[in-house]
Amino acid sequence: MFDPSLFGRMPPDVIASSAPSAPASASASSPSSAPPSDLLPEPFSSGRHSLGLSETRDAVLYVPADLPTDKPVPLFVMFHGAGGFPEKVLPFIEPHADRHKFLVLAPHSTFPTWDIVIGGSGPDLERLQAALRSVAARYRIDAQRVAFAGFSDGASYALSIGVTNGDIASHVIAFSGGFMSIFVQEGLPKVFIAHGLIDEQLPIATSGRQNANKLKAAGYDVQYVEFDGLHIIEPGVVARAIDFFLA
Repeated sequence: MFDPSLFGRMPPDVIASSAPSAPASASASSPSSAPPSDLLPEPFSSGRHSLGLSETRDAVLYVPADLPTDKPVPLFVMFHGAGGFPEKVLPFIEPHADRHKFLVLAPHSTFPTWDIVIGGSGPDLERLQAALRSVAARYRIDAQRVAFAGFSDGASYALSIGVTNGDIASHVIAFSGGFMSIFVQEGLPKVFIAHGLIDEQLPIATSGRQNANKLKAAGYDVQYVEFDGLHIIEPGVVARAIDFFLA
């Protein structure tokens, strides 16, 4: 039997939180299989934090100030473009996280770009699972508000992994993505695709438009946006994507 990870599948409980949902005294009389709260990692203070998954190419979690602790919180996963890194894409999302109070996870590809672009699911999928579990150990995640998003190769990765794991990702957001590599469809995430009309690296006709049309034909709820620009992350489009995510 094939390992589901070969097709890009992750365990559906990967964001199941082990973080306590109430003070220990409130549930002391109820048996639980969750680890004792004193063995769980503490939530981070506000700001950027490396997760300690790799010595050189680590995932980064951004925590806004005054993040609610009395309810599950949304999680926005942002994949960088080829040759990029978390700190390159975080500034586009962090102001929205501050305003709307959601977590931002920015993984770092094992190689200069994502494994699925090079030749199939592998170490990046393993790292993504580890990063999601690390976040879920510290915070209760709103399962109805989990976005897999990205720019360029990162958008191709978000489309591929998001549609493959639509029981985990509620939303898939692609900024100027190139392609989709999908062998298994699971769930029905909502999809936002944006592409520049004069994209000089990934022509809109064979990437943005084609991806949107394929997903619409497959029955997905797709919001497709074209903007007058090159191969960039357009701030105004990001704002629209955040509204789409939180609607």
